[in-house]
Amino acid sequence: MPGMFSTKGRYALRVMSDLAVHEGWVSLGDISKRQGISRKYLEQVTSLLLKGGLVDSQRGKGGGYKLSRKPEDYTLGEILRVAEGGTLAPVNCLDCSSGEICEHIKTCTTLPIWRDLGVVTSQFLDSKHLTDLIASDNPKDDVTTLASL
Repeated sequence: MPGMFSTKGRYALRVMSDLAVHEGWVSLGDISKRQGISRKYLEQVTSLLLKGGLVDSQRGKGGGYKLSRKPEDYTLGEILRVAEGGTLAPVNCLDCSSGEICEHIKTCTTLPIWRDLGVVTSQFLDSKHLTDLIASDNPKDDVTTLASL
């Protein structure tokens, strides 16, 4: 499993973090430069965030995007659900958003593990806030920890 979350989810967290540390309206061009993400892809991500009610937008000179609430009022789970299409399910068979139930649900021996992982993941991400990402003591350079994952 190369990753539980898509690029949209990861970039949504980066966009929201960027908006949290910059006051007023922030242009996509500025976010693109700071985050090293193409403007075209940022348009897709911010569109999801806007539709999800997480950001506000303003067109024209001096416009851009800004958070619709205070950073401490966002959970990382909420942001990821908006960016990932509503679910944090670790495997497709637990994603009930399609309305389909896995045909192996009654016989699958792995289902309890995936279900429990989904619960733990959701609880963890719902306990973390946008302010946790922008905290000055957030260790961004701990390569040893990252290498062990």
